[in-house]
Amino acid sequence: STPWSLLGLGAGFALLSVPSCRAVGSPLVMDPNSICRKTKRLAGKQAELCQLEPEIVQEVAKGTKLGVRECQYQFRFRRWNCTSHSKYFGKILQQDIRETAFVYAITAAGVSHAITQACSMGELLQCGCELTRSRAPPSPTAGPGTEGTAWEWGGCGDDVQFGYEKSQQFMDAKNKKGKNDIRALIDLHNNEAGRLAVRSYMRTECKCHGLSGSCTLRTCWRKMPHFREVGDRLLERFNGAFKVMGGNDGKTLIPVGDNIKPPDKQDLIYSADSPDFCSANRKTGSLGTRGRVCNSTAMDTSGCDLLCCGRGHRDETVVLEENCLCRFHWCCVVQCRKCSVRQELSLCI
Repeated sequence: STPWSLLGLGAGFALLSVPSCRAVGSPLVMDPNSICRKTKRLAGKQAELCQLEPEIVQEVAKGTKLGVRECQYQFRFRRWNCTSHSKYFGKILQQDIRETAFVYAITAAGVSHAITQACSMGELLQCGCELTRSRAPPSPTAGPGTEGTAWEWGGCGDDVQFGYEKSQQFMDAKNKKGKNDIRALIDLHNNEAGRLAVRSYMRTECKCHGLSGSCTLRTCWRKMPHFREVGDRLLERFNGAFKVMGGNDGKTLIPVGDNIKPPDKQDLIYSADSPDFCSANRKTGSLGTRGRVCNSTAMDTSGCDLLCCGRGHRDETVVLEENCLCRFHWCCVVQCRKCSVRQELSLCI
């Protein structure tokens, strides 16, 4: 099962069973069938996708899971580790803190990435490879043997614009109060930051053609960044996220504090300070860090001093089983033995 199977929903979502949670800018995406059975609660664009393009909704769900996994990877050494515990995670998303901003952004990015990938793989009838007829030529590739090489667009470029638009259509569905709601503006901004972390960093790939390995012709196409790159980039934005407040008109966001510049479209924004996540607290969605594995020699967020919030740690020896002495047998089986390995762990107290 997926990390959110206990929730019945995805990151950056609205809790259907909790009226206090906002549906603004929130994809209800964990179980596509469940989502589309409740179309009366969805905004018009979401309901339209459910009715007319259920295969797109399936990719939305895949994209959410992709974002969730990346969130858990990026936060694996932090006090809040993008936990999948439903009672706690729901509380996180009811707040407007930096962690929520990252969840919304990485989820929107995941949806855009998954839909675009499905287009390139030929899994959706509505889209395919990127159209390149009107695009400028690819930049020349530096290196020996490429001078004067002819080129042409070809292969299967990723149609990131299609993924971007479908992610926007589903993720940014707003309720009637969306235009005047500060939380909605923040959520929509972070959704866009996530999508731009994919669309703005497309790379050009080329393949050489010619006799005996020569490069008399290059065929080039555009590909999305690897999703790990997207996660790394959004984590940088998380670390430099901007705190904002609502303007007097109720439709604008104003930076708080001594920010030199207002946030741009790729920055993450939030309006409330995060809890320290040191102790368990259902009200704030904190599971605490007691019992978490830490690194006794590290000085970063994975270090015991920071992760354990100054409470200290204890060392424990555990015995783990892992595959060993693996052998390949023709054809095509790999057989392994189970070996016991002793490992020293440091655990927060």
